[in-house]
Amino acid sequence: MQTTLETLGALERRVNVAVPIAEIEDEVKKRLSRLARTAKVAGFRPGKVPLRMLDQQYGPQVRSDVITERVQSSFNDVVREKNLRVAGSPRIEPYRGEERAPDALEFSAVFEVYPDVTIGDVASIEIVRSTAEVAAEDIDRTIEILRKQRASYTPVERAAQVGDRIRVDFTGTIDGVEFPGGQARNFPIVIGEGTMLPEFETAVTGMKAGETKSFDLTFPDDYHGREVAGKHAHFALTALGVDEVHLPPLDARFVNQFGIASGQIDDLRREVEANLKLELRRKIASGVKAQALSGLRRLASFEVPKSLVESDAQALRTQAIANLRERQNVKAEDLDVSVDLFRPQAEERVALGLIIGELVRRENLHAKADQVRAVVTETAQTYEQPEAVVRWHYEKPERLRDFEAVVLEQNVVDWVVARAKVTDRPMTFEQVMGPRRAA
Repeated sequence: MQTTLETLGALERRVNVAVPIAEIEDEVKKRLSRLARTAKVAGFRPGKVPLRMLDQQYGPQVRSDVITERVQSSFNDVVREKNLRVAGSPRIEPYRGEERAPDALEFSAVFEVYPDVTIGDVASIEIVRSTAEVAAEDIDRTIEILRKQRASYTPVERAAQVGDRIRVDFTGTIDGVEFPGGQARNFPIVIGEGTMLPEFETAVTGMKAGETKSFDLTFPDDYHGREVAGKHAHFALTALGVDEVHLPPLDARFVNQFGIASGQIDDLRREVEANLKLELRRKIASGVKAQALSGLRRLASFEVPKSLVESDAQALRTQAIANLRERQNVKAEDLDVSVDLFRPQAEERVALGLIIGELVRRENLHAKADQVRAVVTETAQTYEQPEAVVRWHYEKPERLRDFEAVVLEQNVVDWVVARAKVTDRPMTFEQVMGPRRAA
């Protein structure tokens, strides 16, 4: 067997392999001979079927299997011999060179190898770490949100005022054309919560059931809907009804709804405080992680394998379509989502994965068993039977892979933070977490 290795680019390689046809035919005969012992052909007893007939009936499939296996085996041999780190799957194609090997099956495998990842001085990374405490007013604010989530509503005949819920139909147009997301029917708005743009809340305030109104607004330049950001829109709306909001009293019945048997408001406050501290800790850790990984990405210099980017982009597209189908009940055939939309994100994900992998190997940051169990246990606490959830994950090793990836990433972040320039920035709980809305 003859092989040659060509360098096509920074990461792209091509292996040309020639496998003697005689070897392939010998293996085909061996397999047909074994098949002859059990093959059932009309008119012949088992083991008495002529090889010529077996070759006519089964030869093409057997020969195809042998060629596929030899091609893969030959490629694997070259990879081991040349000590290549193959990224993605090879593309197998016919050999197109001018020099042909006589009596041999020739093919080429085009593939990419993993890049050499070089990382600059981690000490130059600057990280601003928020620091905050959970105050009594944060607990009060959260309990108020919990009350609003369990509010009851009474229809009223008067005009809508701050604190009321008004239900409306509305249609928005830009340059006379309706735009996606600009229409709704029986849409509830609690005036004063700030869930809508100020112009919208101003328009519905003072309306009564059955009234109609038109108004204009200009979407902010930083509006989350990029297709309408900065544009001028016209809205027509109809008020369907006005409801007065009633919040539940802070009594034992309210407290019991959160699984607190004592019914004591102080116990609820302690429970809320513990949850807020956990949220705060996770939010601060998330911000530090984002800065650490972003800093690493800026310091790293290497070419990202296109095959890995393409594979990840396809996976992101598949997941996005699945989410749209599940959340918005959209049919798959109605979704025309280009994979191009996901390539930039995929490239960053692949690049960070390679950086993390390099640091894990170089600095021995592998996930330890106790670290993985700690993450599994913490995740399981959100379920009714945490112990059963932990047992389920440990029944099969593959169920722990996502948790191992989380630990690896955190180990790398901790390693970076220990070496980077970290500045603590005192903030309030609300500044760290951002405004929270009632559901």
